[in-house]
Amino acid sequence: MIDPSFFESSIFPILLLIVVAVIVFKIYKGVMDWRRNNKQPILTVNSKVISLRTKKTRSVHNLRDNNPVPTDYYATFVIDPSKNVEFQITGKEFNQLAEGDVGKLTFQGTRYHSFERL
Repeated sequence: MIDPSFFESSIFPILLLIVVAVIVFKIYKGVMDWRRNNKQPILTVNSKVISLRTKKTRSVHNLRDNNPVPTDYYATFVIDPSKNVEFQITGKEFNQLAEGDVGKLTFQGTRYHSFERL
């Protein structure tokens, strides 16, 4: 028979290993995305803003302490009749864009650079 204290003493190292593995994977994925983007050419194309959205990240800590809820901002552009691309943008850029704006979109892979209205 297995002693129940075996599971109690083994669970912490297992959970710690899982947390460390997730962190290492996230860092690895971020570095690979960064490298992939750096290998792409910087493109400037005619485009139109077709959608703007926000994503709020809520946590127990934010709700408990009345801290502001962090917000991510996204813009979707159509760059030719059959291709839409979405980029995460800053709040400042989000507030300056409107759906239907037409202009020059500059990006590199999945990395947004700028949008200049025509």
